[in-house]
Amino acid sequence: MRLGPRDHLIMLPKPPLKPDWMTQAAYDQAPATLLIRELRTGGKTLVTTLLCPKDTHKSAVKALYRSRWHIELDLRNIKSTLGMERLSCQTPTMAIKEMWVHLLAYNLIRLMMAQAALRTDSRPRQLSFKHTLQLWLAWDHHGHDIDYDEMQGSLLALIAQQRVGDRPGRIEPRAIKRRPKPYSLLTKPRAIARENARKYGHPTKLK
Repeated sequence: MRLGPRDHLIMLPKPPLKPDWMTQAAYDQAPATLLIRELRTGGKTLVTTLLCPKDTHKSAVKALYRSRWHIELDLRNIKSTLGMERLSCQTPTMAIKEMWVHLLAYNLIRLMMAQAALRTDSRPRQLSFKHTLQLWLAWDHHGHDIDYDEMQGSLLALIAQQRVGDRPGRIEPRAIKRRPKPYSLLTKPRAIARENARKYGHPTKLK
C-alpha cells in the first residue's frame, strides 16, 4: 500500500519453517503475517512499525533513526562508566543479581538527571551521565552533615551545570584503539594458575 513517495506498507508472511535460533513456543506465538512500513529517507531504507504517515511523518522517523547514537552511549555508561564490563561474581545467580544492581544504579542516576533537567528547564539528554555519577559519589562521601533538602537542591543544580553537545547522526568506527596485551587468556581458576606459575614459571607471551 503506497503512502507517499518512497513510503509504503508491506506484508511480511511468517516463514513456513521455524528458524534454528527460534524456540518452537516463540514460533507458534508469532503472527501469520506482519504489517510494516518501509520508507526511503536520508539515503537509507528504514523499516518501522509506525504505520500511520500522519501520526509519524518521514522526517520524524529519520530523526528517530539519527538519534540511535544514544543507544551506544547508554550501553557505554552501563558497561564502562558503571563498571559492568567484567562481573566479579562467580555463579550465574549472583551474576544476574550483580547485573540488576548495575541497572538499578543506572536508573537512579538517570532519575537524578531528570530531576535536575526539570529544575533547569532543560532536557535530560543535555546533561552528562558521568558528571552526575562523579558528583553523587563525592556528595555521598562528604555531604553527610548537610540538610537533605539543601543537599538535594544544590546537587541537582551542580548536575545541570555540565552540558553535553548535540550529536545527531554521529558515526564512530567499530574498532578498539588500545591493543590487547600479549598474554594468553586465563581459562582456569586463578588459584590453580598461580600455583602453576610457581611450579613451571610464566608462559611465554603471544606474538
